[in-house]
Amino acid sequence: MSSSDIITSDEMNSAAQQSTADRLLFILKTRGPQTISALARLAGTGAENIRQQLQKSVTEGLIEPYATEKKPKAGRPVQFWHLTEKGNSRFPDSHAELTVSLLRHMSSLGEDLTERVITLREQEILKNYRTAMQDMTALEQRIDCLAELRSQEGYMSEWAKQPDGSWLLIENHCPICAAATACRGFCRSELNIFQAILGDNCKIERCEHILLGARRCAYRITLAG
Repeated sequence: MSSSDIITSDEMNSAAQQSTADRLLFILKTRGPQTISALARLAGTGAENIRQQLQKSVTEGLIEPYATEKKPKAGRPVQFWHLTEKGNSRFPDSHAELTVSLLRHMSSLGEDLTERVITLREQEILKNYRTAMQDMTALEQRIDCLAELRSQEGYMSEWAKQPDGSWLLIENHCPICAAATACRGFCRSELNIFQAILGDNCKIERCEHILLGARRCAYRITLAG
């Protein structure tokens, strides 16, 4: 895949300036399956324009129909659309082939080496996060900062306060998915990082996981006790 086929982080951070086609990919990546009317509203354009773009993206293999549901009253089918595997590949997985190759070679030299690399990466990330949050004490403020830091790293992160008082940290993309697939230690490490940076006064659990087939990774954060 050439670099021109990849949606960069700068492009993702300025979605309003993207073409309608790229905005559709961005919306479906961050919001999941959508109807034509929802896509039109979110993209700020007309339904007919969305239909034309969908038709083009379907031809290119980037988007496909998701499912049909019936409206409660009218009983008419509602068409949803979502990204195909090719569509998802438009969002970069940082140096995927090189990373997997390096992991494979490290594993051949012993599992200890891979674990040491993961630990060193974890320590470096924690150092950077702690520097960014050194003046922050409130948990919600730290969650907001964590989401911003993760977005800068390509995770397309956001967070939301839940009705029960907990927080949901959402990562719509995994830029190290290939590495995490090859070595689950990266996923374990990232959960450790979140717990360490947010503190012992909260509990963090992963409730959605890309590697288990979910559209995104999501973490529920609750106050301890």
